[in-house]
Amino acid sequence: MARQHSHPFVPYRPVRYPEPEMIARGREFYEHMDGRRSVRFFSDEPVPRECVELAIKAAGTAPSGAHQQPWKFVIVGDPETKRRIREAAEVEERQNYEGGRLTPEWREALAPLETGSDKEYLETAPWLVVCFAEKYGVRPDGTRVKHYYVNESVGIACGFLIAALHTMGLSTLTHTPNPMAFLSEICGRPGNERPYILFPIGYAAHDAEVPDLVRKPFSQVVG
Repeated sequence: MARQHSHPFVPYRPVRYPEPEMIARGREFYEHMDGRRSVRFFSDEPVPRECVELAIKAAGTAPSGAHQQPWKFVIVGDPETKRRIREAAEVEERQNYEGGRLTPEWREALAPLETGSDKEYLETAPWLVVCFAEKYGVRPDGTRVKHYYVNESVGIACGFLIAALHTMGLSTLTHTPNPMAFLSEICGRPGNERPYILFPIGYAAHDAEVPDLVRKPFSQVVG
């Protein structure tokens, strides 16, 4: 008996793999992603814009509340705008690190990463991508459209973006300066959007180093 729908539906028949291939593909993806690290030391070597656009297209395939896709991605590549973003970010970060805005607990948690207020990578990386979350949508007539599960939806999209970049051999960092209102101003975004994450994107520097961190074992990840 055919289902009755109030909106158009199309058939969905995803590929079904033999169990050994399923497991092999899952293991390959896990091992691939397990090699990903957040990078703070970038090469200034050019990266094709198409790579960044493909990563954003991959992000746009993420599930979202009521399929409202409440995200906007702004690509920044010109040196002057990158400089403005770095300078504004460092103003806030100096308040965090040198101005006492970070709590002692937060400082202790960050200590193994050896982070500081200098954000040179925001100028060195060939691309910056700023993800904005749409607090609500706007119809052509200016009326508002309520969005659902915005944080969850945008967070999943950003995860897809990170995975796509890593798959292409590119590195990134989830930079979240606090507060981030300067990104709305510099990028010229409307009032219904708020900055969510700033991603520097490029190749890792030839001499890049990352903290020797250990991820939680599987037994601590599952409940």
